[in-house]
Amino acid sequence: MKKLIFAVLALMTITATQAQGLDLGIKAGVNFATLTDASGLDNRTGFVAGAFVGGKLGDRFGIQADLLYSQQGAEFDAGEFNLDYVNVPIVAKIYLTDKFNLQAGPQFGVLVNDEAQTVIGEVINDIGTNEFDISGVVGIGFDVPLGLRLEGRYNFGLTDVPEERGADFNKSKNSVFTLSLGYSFL
Repeated sequence: MKKLIFAVLALMTITATQAQGLDLGIKAGVNFATLTDASGLDNRTGFVAGAFVGGKLGDRFGIQADLLYSQQGAEFDAGEFNLDYVNVPIVAKIYLTDKFNLQAGPQFGVLVNDEAQTVIGEVINDIGTNEFDISGVVGIGFDVPLGLRLEGRYNFGLTDVPEERGADFNKSKNSVFTLSLGYSFL
């Protein structure tokens, strides 16, 4: 999986350097995450931050890849279920105007932190979770003057979060709304 992510990023970099309107920058924002098909879980609010590279391949089409640290998971009555990922979304961008675009594509994630924490602070690590996550991404973007980028995205998990079939939420998938602000250096 790591080799696949590296190969995709290398391809994106090569494509972006040959594209018109190279876009390279940083972004940060907020996630509103939960797990689907699980009762008793509420949204977990976390942050997302990282870098992006992309480019326009014509007047109305572009492509962008991000490398993001993303806090996901859910909250429950007694505490939190924290899932932190390093995600690589790769989205096609359809420009409806020079500034406004629609986005869609896949996202590949690697789990870097996995813990359930109760209200009293005790960490419970008895729930096995998948180390990789594959999601679909849809969103909208707006390129603001001065190199600023506003984005709203929804990513819907395609991979089950629990590794084990015996968990109470055995078919749960990530479900994350993200609002972010980016800055393009180019």
